[in-house]
Amino acid sequence: MDAHAFALAHQPEWDRLRELARKRSLSGNEVDEFIRLYQRTATHLAAIRTASPDPHVILRLSQLLSLSRARLSGERRITRHTVTTFFRVTLPLAFYRVRWWTAGAAAFFLLIAVATAVNIAVNPPVLASLGTEDQLREYAGEAFAAYYSEYPSADFAGQVWSNNARIAVQSIAGGITGIIPAIVLYQNAVAVGSSAAIMHSQDGLDVFFKLILPHGQLELTAIFIAVGAGLSLFWALIAPGRRTRSQALAQEGRITVLIAGGLVLVLAVAGIIEGFVTPSAMPWPLKILIGTVAVACYWTYTIRGGRAALGISPDLAEDEAGYMPPAA
Repeated sequence: MDAHAFALAHQPEWDRLRELARKRSLSGNEVDEFIRLYQRTATHLAAIRTASPDPHVILRLSQLLSLSRARLSGERRITRHTVTTFFRVTLPLAFYRVRWWTAGAAAFFLLIAVATAVNIAVNPPVLASLGTEDQLREYAGEAFAAYYSEYPSADFAGQVWSNNARIAVQSIAGGITGIIPAIVLYQNAVAVGSSAAIMHSQDGLDVFFKLILPHGQLELTAIFIAVGAGLSLFWALIAPGRRTRSQALAQEGRITVLIAGGLVLVLAVAGIIEGFVTPSAMPWPLKILIGTVAVACYWTYTIRGGRAALGISPDLAEDEAGYMPPAA
């Protein structure tokens, strides 16, 4: 096949398809013609690729078919209504769906953190394994507090956000294993419990809570949400309900992506508090109050918004997510 001769022979059809693809509105007859020309052009592209793969002709037809496909499927535009619906309905409902997983992750974290702190506090050999007396004194007296004022506030907030985002990504991306989120939660709980025990041994437990509570309430809540979302994905694999496992994983995976997007904002707020509020000269009760208000705002947003959106699916519509065959 001569690709250039083939292109000359079918150029009028391709020009007509391009003309129809660019028209603002089509009549019934034009719609039928448009679909027919689209199908024929797709056949032409397949023939060119098979018999005479001319790069120039293939590129022209690919661009034409892409333009036509966009017209057939329609364009999705982000409007003010779309953004409003996302923040008023979709996101709070996605958070609401994993509320019990979040609460379970928080309970597990507190259990491990408290158990670790008590175990270290009542067992001097375990405490001694964490460092010498001078090292523990230096950690409690300088290093723990210096962590929050070592860098400029803006830089520190960015570092905190990226570190917490990494932990959240590990929990969500590894959620399907059911093990990685639990490991992430356990490691962070042990770290917090160990720090509390060291500070207690040096009579600095009050400093520990003063530095942790302003930002830690929202920061840890975000980690609990990420772990809960990851475990909900694992549970969809174990107990898909009336759905097939592939359907359950696809649906829960899309909702988990929504949660991950919302966590970007939650972690940003937590980073701002840790970077600008925790190391500031504000009175400690005010700092803790700011952290408490932040986490209260999250739960109010989640519970009120989630309950108001009950009955609405946070998942994509079938025409966007792909139609699924009925499953018994």
